[in-house]
Amino acid sequence: MNKAELIDAMASHAGLTKADAKKALDAFIGATTAALKKGDRVALVGFGSFSVSKRESRKGRNPQTGKEITIPAKKVVKFKAGAELASVVK
Repeated sequence: MNKAELIDAMASHAGLTKADAKKALDAFIGATTAALKKGDRVALVGFGSFSVSKRESRKGRNPQTGKEITIPAKKVVKFKAGAELASVVK
């Protein structure tokens, strides 16, 4: 499902116009992005939680040359599914 299909689904399930559903989705994405950028955790009970964790630098290998390289440390976004979502997808 892409963003346009998600907007269509949100509009039909919530009885909204597509424009309102797009505004709601964009607001959710914006608020979640801002919270994660500050280092906060976003938890949606039953659905799951988004968090930021730090990945340490590590050694890797260039697949073309075989030369060893250092992969720099960085922050990554993680999503952990909630119990309700996990049980439905099971």
